Amino acid sequence: MDAMEIFTSIVMLLAGCGALLIGFKMLSDNMEKLFGSALKKIFNKTNNVPIVGVGMGAATTAVVQSSGVTTVMVVGFVNAGIMTLYQATSIIMGANIGTTITGWITVLNTVGGSNVSIPVAEIFMLLLFVGVFIELFAKNDKAKTAGFALAGLGMVFLGLEIMSGAMDQYSQMPEIQQFLQMMSDPFLLLLFGIAFTALMQSSSAVTSIVIMMAGSGLVIGGAGSSATLYLILGSNIGSCVTALISSIGASVNARRASVIHLLFNVIGSLLIMLILIMWDGYPGTGWTGFFSPNTFFEDTLQSWFPGSVPVQIAVFHTAFNVLCTCMFLPFAKLLVKLATIIVPEGKKGKGKDDEVVYMDKRFLATPSVAIGQLTKEVFRMADMSMDSLQTAFTGFVKRDLSAVDVVASNNEKVARLGAKISDYLVKVSASGISLADEKLVSALHSNVGDVARVADLADNLTKYTKKEVKEDLAFSKGINEKLAEMHELLKKQYDMVKRIVLEKEYGLLVESDKLEDTIDNTRRALVAEHIERLAQGKCRPENNTVFINLVCNLERIGDHLSYVAHSVEV
Repeated sequence: MDAMEIFTSIVMLLAGCGALLIGFKMLSDNMEKLFGSALKKIFNKTNNVPIVGVGMGAATTAVVQSSGVTTVMVVGFVNAGIMTLYQATSIIMGANIGTTITGWITVLNTVGGSNVSIPVAEIFMLLLFVGVFIELFAKNDKAKTAGFALAGLGMVFLGLEIMSGAMDQYSQMPEIQQFLQMMSDPFLLLLFGIAFTALMQSSSAVTSIVIMMAGSGLVIGGAGSSATLYLILGSNIGSCVTALISSIGASVNARRASVIHLLFNVIGSLLIMLILIMWDGYPGTGWTGFFSPNTFFEDTLQSWFPGSVPVQIAVFHTAFNVLCTCMFLPFAKLLVKLATIIVPEGKKGKGKDDEVVYMDKRFLATPSVAIGQLTKEVFRMADMSMDSLQTAFTGFVKRDLSAVDVVASNNEKVARLGAKISDYLVKVSASGISLADEKLVSALHSNVGDVARVADLADNLTKYTKKEVKEDLAFSKGINEKLAEMHELLKKQYDMVKRIVLEKEYGLLVESDKLEDTIDNTRRALVAEHIERLAQGKCRPENNTVFINLVCNLERIGDHLSYVAHSVEV
């Protein structure tokens, strides 16, 4: 090869790598959009059965095509206090199994180069055109997202094909072959795998490149060598970098979750590496190998799984993660204890009511999950607003002015929390979400406004309390009891609204509407009775403004709660 050919092949290799990474990005992002709601349901059903957690982690990672996304989500759930470390451990193990599907996707690209008559790689590359065609002409939002996902898969195969063409040229260069044969030191290959994966931020991409190299005849360590396997082990450790970075600044338990991920991959990789070294024999250590002169690759992989080298690498990658999961799953609690020792409990600071609890910035990578968490956050804000209402109403009935400052302080927290929720909603919208999710975000924006209005109306009640005390207003006998009945109806309505939105009990919408009508009718009845008492001279005229505004404010709270309940209809 002359200089120009070498330059061209380098450019094609880098271009293929770029197309591969873009393809994985498109595939991962759009698969998350397609199945985001399903992922949200899966993670909302966390339990303490380890094997179920493994299945959840494997399924989620296989769908979104990124163990990084899964582990970052897990760190976020642990940080929010929704998931325990024990639950997170099994999901992380499952994520490691799920990520091995990428290797099998890459193997499909090598099938076309074998004696198989079906052009598998070419068929998958055609998906790039099919996906773009669907996106251009489909009117349905989900169809467009599915089109982008297919285009992403096609882009992956296009990138692999471009890289394969460049690698084929290198495979004919004796210098390259000799250089690769010299790369046989297990420890250096392990470190290189860690560094390369940390740099690429994708173990899937590294595994794909290694398999493509093998498919083109560029086998690290030479034909029949186990050297490639050490690189795969290193990529597993390097994949922990994403979770470790995401845990910076998080809670103690979130940092422990990322440490568990690291421990699982490091201990598993080093253990399997030790077995491989002892099996193969390592010069200078006195180990001659259990099955010398055969290597693990020649003695086991090629005999148990005859066929192409890419298939054998994919088999090893999957078998390694399944084996490690089987070994460590019974000791999940031990891993949790070890992580607790490594990351000790720091000084506990008092959490602030206006801090987000359910939402975590790590969920922004999975908008559907973020929306679910923000819905919970909105109702935590609503709980605070209803607390303000309870305090304000009790203060009015008991003529207690201390309620004024309590409600004002609580409402400031409500306002700050609402601002933070709104900021997160803006960020979720900016992450390229589907039309359906955009409607949910818009509904949540409205919900934040309705909940904030409840707090404002509660504040209005404190103003009536001040006027009541200052002017020594006295209301007719039995009025406080009737007002209390109206307040109880509002509390009952709020409990129903929470069940409708959070627990998706949409059948309660009709009952909620009837309750809201009852509150409206109660306001009309109370006002009519008040006017009648005024006409009969049984009520003081100076009470008029306070009483009518009070019952109208309570009725308007019912309206805002009804708006929140009907937001599920978007």
